[in-house]
Amino acid sequence: MRRLSLRWQLTLLGTALVALVSALLLWLGWLLVGGVAGAVPGLPPGTMVQVGEVRVPASQVTAAVRDAARAELLRAGALAFPLVVLAAGLVSWVLVGRVLAPLHSVTATARRLSAESLDQRLDLRGARGELAELASVFDGMLDRLEGAFAQQRRFVANASHELRTPLAVLRTEVDVTLADPTADVEELRRMGVVVRDATRRADDLVGGLLLLARTESLGELAATRVDLRDAAAHAVRTTAAEAAGRGLRVRVTGGPAPVSGDPVLVERIAGNLLENAVRHNVDGGWIEVSTAPGELRVSSSGAEIDPVQVEQLFEPFRRGPVARTATAQGSGLGLSIVRAIVHAHQGEVRASPVPGGGLTVEVRLPLCTMEP
Repeated sequence: MRRLSLRWQLTLLGTALVALVSALLLWLGWLLVGGVAGAVPGLPPGTMVQVGEVRVPASQVTAAVRDAARAELLRAGALAFPLVVLAAGLVSWVLVGRVLAPLHSVTATARRLSAESLDQRLDLRGARGELAELASVFDGMLDRLEGAFAQQRRFVANASHELRTPLAVLRTEVDVTLADPTADVEELRRMGVVVRDATRRADDLVGGLLLLARTESLGELAATRVDLRDAAAHAVRTTAAEAAGRGLRVRVTGGPAPVSGDPVLVERIAGNLLENAVRHNVDGGWIEVSTAPGELRVSSSGAEIDPVQVEQLFEPFRRGPVARTATAQGSGLGLSIVRAIVHAHQGEVRASPVPGGGLTVEVRLPLCTMEP
């Protein structure tokens, strides 16, 4: 059995309520008329009184008046009651239709939506109250969905582009070497080195993509006590050889910085910041690492960065300007992973350009209240 629409249900409900109230008023009127007729003053005995077209003794005039008034009320009610119920049904149908019209717009828009048509909006300018709030929330949801789909498309396109580079290098090196009939062992070893570097880059890129995806889908973290100073010290030791090879001066300052978080992910924050500071630096440049309660700050020299473009560095595959003496380039996921991890910890991260060239990144994580 097909269920009635919401418009029919509300119309029937409104009509039934009006019918119930009308019947109650008719009954109250019937009682009230009887009471008023019962209060008619008495007449001398033996007197005849004409009530309507009937002559009755004075002793029966009260009952006659009461019965006549009630009969007249019932005749009028029998005519008015169906008219009131019909009018109530029509008015309810029209009003409910006007009230539900915005909901029909929501339904129609939702049916038309697809991944390629998320630019449609309700834009119910005449709506008021709860319907206006519903339309606003629905349009806001569409804005977020459109932004998410656009970001996903850019992410997939950029990931595909980044992966094509090492694959193209692999194919080219293999094709060139195989096409050379005079290739000797030295040439094959050179090809092996290039292929190894290309596969390593592809592996790092895939690993970064997986880490970014896992981090962005994190739910509630099992947080423990982590010291940002220890994480930063470990990151400095890990990148020490690469930094020394480029003649970078590394300075570490600050005291204990206990925070509440996942130890592995917090170490990944420090590691990514130090790797970026080394790889996007200039030969003979500097790096400064400082810690404070709940805060990690990494500053480094490098190429000049436009302040307007700083926020874009946190997007996947976005890189800053390349310094002329830079010798290493990452996958473009370092700061994206840092931002995802920080947000998963309910923290904050921001970056600012260094005057003369370079970048400063500040990370703030929730302070730890647990005893060590």
